[in-house]
Amino acid sequence: MRAAVLFSGGKDSSLSALLVSPHFDITLVTVTFGIEENWKTAKEVARRLGYPHEVIEMDEKILEEITEIMLQDGNTRRGFNELHKRVIERVSEEFPIIVDGVRRDDIAPKLALEEIRSIESKRGIHYISPLMGFSRKTVNLMVDKYFEIEEGKDLYVSDYEFELRRYMKKRGVDPLTLFPRIHIQSIVKERKEENARTKIETCESV
Repeated sequence: MRAAVLFSGGKDSSLSALLVSPHFDITLVTVTFGIEENWKTAKEVARRLGYPHEVIEMDEKILEEITEIMLQDGNTRRGFNELHKRVIERVSEEFPIIVDGVRRDDIAPKLALEEIRSIESKRGIHYISPLMGFSRKTVNLMVDKYFEIEEGKDLYVSDYEFELRRYMKKRGVDPLTLFPRIHIQSIVKERKEENARTKIETCESV
């Protein structure tokens, strides 16, 4: 069955792809709002990992609505969750299974259980979060086993926050009034083939 892995090119979404790939016909999916071409980073990472990649473009007006929510709240949590929910709903128009790289200790974007059940019921899809049972520390242990990564605060990453920050600047809103000044991101550089292949072969035998 076809599954879309919400993909930024970072360690969490890459690890999620590795974990579910033995069980589903996966496509790595990156959403863009047309502000930047940062989706190209995810496309290149997908090529390195050997998985098909697809870009889905959504309306820039959504970022306007999300910005208003964040400005109204004075923080990013509700806005990020709303944005994430809309992305999942959009991707579910094309894929029956959505794989999300959210972890146990993530705050936002992270959907509540009732929101997940609502989307699954309304859209007739399956929502999978393979990292939900793992802490950031444990995820990092797994990532270190399977991937070579680059980390930094100024990477050209393919996530929502990157385009949202750029949109806010275009609107004259200082993102630093809402977002942390320092946010460390990751990009997967390559897969440690022997370990990753062993993992996939083990999962396929289950």
